[in-house]
Amino acid sequence: MEIRGVEPADEVDVEAVVSAAFGEPPDGRVVRMMRALEAGGAARASLVAVVGGEIVGHVGLSRGWVDARRELVDVMVLSPLSVRPDLQRRGVGTALVAAALEAAGQSGAPAVFLEGSPHYYGRRGFGSASALGFESPSTRIPDPGFQVALLAAFQPWMVGRLVYPEAFWTTDTVGLRDPELKRVEAQLLAGGR
Repeated sequence: MEIRGVEPADEVDVEAVVSAAFGEPPDGRVVRMMRALEAGGAARASLVAVVGGEIVGHVGLSRGWVDARRELVDVMVLSPLSVRPDLQRRGVGTALVAAALEAAGQSGAPAVFLEGSPHYYGRRGFGSASALGFESPSTRIPDPGFQVALLAAFQPWMVGRLVYPEAFWTTDTVGLRDPELKRVEAQLLAGGR
């Protein structure tokens, strides 16, 4: 498997992988979010996993901020992470997350945030953001799903509320909405995954 940066000719294949991974139509919310991040200048890195010459996975990093007491801190947001459904659970996502964290660290970002399963991302370098003093950008993100990986440039004063770029809001890809939010919250209260 090769992990590399997205090239202009990859756009259609990347969008197909993202749509399939999220079970959305070709012009679904997640693809529209990716386009908006790029158009708005918030996209910072876009990586693909290639197997046998085919794009089988993708991960995006975009600019975000932590509204710390001292100053606004540039951070990264990992979203989306997508793997072709027939190749999930084979290490493609793990390789993409590792490459994204490496790219974020090389860019000097102090932290990478995401919304996702603590069971999945906890084994890949992420932990509870709220436990470290960060505040979620939305009440619709269940607390266990608000995750962060601290990188070498992080300093203890860099805590506060995470601020997403506008593309997340205009495409309504922040957190969950009922009835899915209600279902996930009930599952968390019951101690499930």
